[in-house]
Amino acid sequence: MAVLSRMGDSETAWARFMSATTTHRKILLFSKPGSISDSVVSQFGEDVEVHQVSSFEDALTALREGSYDLIISDQGNFMALERSAVDRHATMILDTIDQGVCIVDSGGSLVCANPRMRQFPEDLITQVSEICLRAFGQSADRDSAAPAYTRARRFSLTAGDDQYFEVTITPILSEGEKVTQFTAVVWDVTHSRRLQKKIDAIDLAGRELVRLDAETTAGMDVEERISLLERKMLRYMHDLLHYDNFAVLLIDKKTNRLEIVLQHGMSEQTRHLDMYSSTEGNGISGYVAATGRSYICHDTSKDPRYIQGLATAKSSLTVPLRLHDKVIGVFDVESDRLAAFNEDDRQFAEILARYVALVLHMLDLLIIERYESTGQVADDVTDEIAGPLSDIITEASNLKDEYIGHDDLRHRLNAIIDHVGEIKSKVKDVATQRAGILGRHGDTTVRDPILEAKHVLIADDEEIIRETIGGVLKKSGCVVKTARDGVEAIAMLQENRFDLVLADIKMPSKDGYEVFAAARDQNADCAVILMTGFGYDPNHSIVRARKEGLNAVLFKPFKVDQLLGEIRAAFQPKA
Repeated sequence: MAVLSRMGDSETAWARFMSATTTHRKILLFSKPGSISDSVVSQFGEDVEVHQVSSFEDALTALREGSYDLIISDQGNFMALERSAVDRHATMILDTIDQGVCIVDSGGSLVCANPRMRQFPEDLITQVSEICLRAFGQSADRDSAAPAYTRARRFSLTAGDDQYFEVTITPILSEGEKVTQFTAVVWDVTHSRRLQKKIDAIDLAGRELVRLDAETTAGMDVEERISLLERKMLRYMHDLLHYDNFAVLLIDKKTNRLEIVLQHGMSEQTRHLDMYSSTEGNGISGYVAATGRSYICHDTSKDPRYIQGLATAKSSLTVPLRLHDKVIGVFDVESDRLAAFNEDDRQFAEILARYVALVLHMLDLLIIERYESTGQVADDVTDEIAGPLSDIITEASNLKDEYIGHDDLRHRLNAIIDHVGEIKSKVKDVATQRAGILGRHGDTTVRDPILEAKHVLIADDEEIIRETIGGVLKKSGCVVKTARDGVEAIAMLQENRFDLVLADIKMPSKDGYEVFAAARDQNADCAVILMTGFGYDPNHSIVRARKEGLNAVLFKPFKVDQLLGEIRAAFQPKA
């Protein structure tokens, strides 16, 4: 740190300089030649660099262009040189700080501004000038110990391209206590505000996505629920998070293949991509599904893992869909801008993905009646989602710890944590509704003359589906056989005559359409109803079968009444 000394104190200053400085020894002498005593000059030594100037202008130039450990000046120049050194340091501070600083006169004109202030949008400076006049132009409260017009005041402003700023304005008073100028200090809080907006969006989207109250779901089958889920996702992605192109893919438990459940804005070819949960040769989605690690692709043209999803994609963000400690799929967002996603986007997308995984899991859990007691189903569902809900709390809590000091952000994250209990309560209410998605109790099914003695084949690779539907139809008077996959179903069709076939669209080896075709080959009058979960139809089985006389499609989870209604309709004489 430089020592500034009057000439009369040069010996003392030199002693301090020699004792405090060991490596950098550079002296500025501001004096006329010959005015420094030989005894002082002789002490400088060869290892000290001495720069001597004789004019005030030269001294200022030297201070601007260099840095000195000791400055020695004539007595008469000391005060002016000291003020210059202070001004130089003040200017350096104003030039390097991250806040904008400016002075506005009493007429609202800009007097001066530091470089950071001049980098801000032009309309911001205009707004600051207008606020100075508007906020401090009123009459002062002379009775107050601290008059209102002397206090600093803080304002929030929006300027430029959706940028946010916090401004503190302090009036400068003359000796007569009149406002002559204003100082304004400006902080760019755009990043923080955008984080707040995204957290608000995540909180709102999470609440809505898992909202399963009676008012929302009354009378809806799973196809309608999926449609509602997609509409909500589109709304929150586009309006709040500004994500226009996304896809939700689930891992097939048996084949390890990634199946698209929801998508928007992606190219048509994405539906036909053959991707698996694997780190190699299966794109970014396969890598994320296999590793459970999120992936930001800043430039799709340079990333060897990227497989085209959006025709114009230049960057992407892919996060895992997690249920407790298990990855069940991926959530992929793409943008037509380079480097559109950062670490904040990743964190928020991971929380949103927790909600998406949870709601898909709940739809999977509520597949017709699994138990004789509806209350048992409610307990089962509540227990199943307890872990994923706890994970959401953990994710939000960890993120909250990163924003200590950001009270608004932490408050919004707390809101996410607080409403988890509400979700548990709503889920249990839905699962116990008598007229809800679960339909009626199995023990109320009675023998039906329309179904009496009808031979029915149920083909589904899920044992619980075969057992549940079989139990309902047996109580209705049907003769029931079951098949574990498409191959077994076709073999049974070749050996037996059936009046009705209920087949899942997606089964190992042979799919639902192949079972439909085999049933019609053996018996042209055989009624066929196909079943599918999440509206999933990879080979367009529904479209092809409907053209060839398919009786109906049931979207899991469906109600018992809906199942029996479609079967009765299939046995009615055709018009």
